[in-house]
Amino acid sequence: MFMNRWGVILLVIVWSTIALYGARVMLLPTAENEADALHTIITVKEGSSFGKVVDQIQETGFIRSRFAFVMFGKLMGIEDQIHPGRYDLNNQMAPSTILNILATGQTIPYWVTVPEGFSMHQIGILLEEVGVTTSKLFENKARDKKFIRSLGIEAETLEGFLFPDTYRFHHGTSPQDIIKVMVGQFHHLYTADIQQQTQKRGMTTLELLTLASIIEKETGAEEERKIISAVFHNRLKRGMLLQSDPTVIYGLPAFDGNIRKPDLHYASPYNTYRVRGLPPGPIASPGWDSIMAALEPASVPYLYFVSKNNGTHYFSTTLAEHTKAVYRYQKRLNRRTS
Repeated sequence: MFMNRWGVILLVIVWSTIALYGARVMLLPTAENEADALHTIITVKEGSSFGKVVDQIQETGFIRSRFAFVMFGKLMGIEDQIHPGRYDLNNQMAPSTILNILATGQTIPYWVTVPEGFSMHQIGILLEEVGVTTSKLFENKARDKKFIRSLGIEAETLEGFLFPDTYRFHHGTSPQDIIKVMVGQFHHLYTADIQQQTQKRGMTTLELLTLASIIEKETGAEEERKIISAVFHNRLKRGMLLQSDPTVIYGLPAFDGNIRKPDLHYASPYNTYRVRGLPPGPIASPGWDSIMAALEPASVPYLYFVSKNNGTHYFSTTLAEHTKAVYRYQKRLNRRTS
């Protein structure tokens, strides 16, 4: 009895010592003074094992005992909960805090700026470049008709509905959640009042965004947007072809940066040199100014415009005037540079 009692006491002492040691190495940071503070960023890749992540953290010197860190992680069930991404760690964090950061996915956010005029494909590439998701996954979800309908959108794809803005995402954010945020921003701005104005103009939301996307791609000059909008509205009223190069380019299977005469004859629903009216959908994500320009065109009679090769355009009412402008700004220039 005497020996058994002492054995139990000894066992309690041993376990208490282990527990105190474990508490110390897990609850106390390796540096307590700000002067000794060190920061480092570790990247946890998709599918990385818990052991591999621990190895990365051990190399930073921010944990005193790999064994204790692993044991606590297993006891807390954290080893199967670690989220991929970039983590900003420092030696003033207790190892238990580091475990919690990994388990709750407190990754460094990515600030992603989607420029006005980017297509759905370009947005996917941008998201992949910054490390949020892959272009393929993003585009597949943006073409998922069931998902599109769940967002209250009547369109074949989400082209044009992915509002250009600066967003805060984390590595591994699902394409579905990314798209919900971007489309949500569009819905936030596209109020019921704007919808009513669109209907009064005799257009659907899809048609408005389609025209806005063409305006966005045709000019970067803010003062021209409503004038270019007027040109397209005037052409639509007269049943004229829109003859917009950006729509042709969007419909081409490949584009090397130079549009050629054969391209203007390419059979595509987006080829507005062949098909009357608006193309079947947007060709890019228009900014708010282009959306409002599509809704509120300038009151001008122009039917034509040609690039002046300085970021602006020359506008004409008659074909004769337009032909002269083309010669002045395009053909004569080409002769000088050839």
